Amino acid sequence: MPDKLAPQPLIEVSQLRYRYEDGTLALEGVDFTLYPGETVALLGPNGSGKTTFVLHLNGLLEGEGRITVCGLPLNKENLPAIRSKVGLLFQDPDEQLFMPTVLDEVAFGPLCQGRSEQEARMRAQAALQKVGMAAGAHKAPYHLSAGEKRRVALAAVLACEPEILVLDEPTTYLDPPGQSELLALLSRLPQAKIIVTHDTLFAEAIAHRAVFFYRGKIIAHGSVAELRQHFGWSARATSFTPAR
Repeated sequence: MPDKLAPQPLIEVSQLRYRYEDGTLALEGVDFTLYPGETVALLGPNGSGKTTFVLHLNGLLEGEGRITVCGLPLNKENLPAIRSKVGLLFQDPDEQLFMPTVLDEVAFGPLCQGRSEQEARMRAQAALQKVGMAAGAHKAPYHLSAGEKRRVALAAVLACEPEILVLDEPTTYLDPPGQSELLALLSRLPQAKIIVTHDTLFAEAIAHRAVFFYRGKIIAHGSVAELRQHFGWSARATSFTPAR
């Protein structure tokens, strides 16, 4: 008999497969579950399918299999609702920053959700306050440092009030102080999180558990420390050859 007190998953993925147009099989039978309040690190070498996987979670890519987000099957009908629930932070913040000012940038998402200009700006200001960028609201995004751009891109996601945060290599371009600041910021946020990273030191500091991708499959589950030890995975490794 199912446990009525057990939390319902926020994300359920079953047998996800995806093949690129050139025929490359990028994902092969991936199963994954995310529960409320947890942070899961996605580890594995370059080209193992991590980014391809997370791009499916709000419908940017469409493969074969079943994906459910907050109880909603991922399909065209539910796509707007699901995209409001899954906030995706790209590896390169410049891919998300295109408005003339930081405030305009962060207010853009709520406006697209149908919020009034006043509410969108209120949400934007609150999100900028959360990430420590309120003082830069009227700056041009292209004048910001890499760490500041990362914060603004995160604020733009938070202004849409998602239930789930998906972050692709969030420590890229950040120096050690910037990584520490990002870690502290993410640790304060209540959303469940999926973090794609090669940086196991960062992952170990924030993730409750981890999965390891290899050649389009999840081949192991466990803590970051367990997977690092099992696979001989160095702190910022990008390549990998499994033990025979």
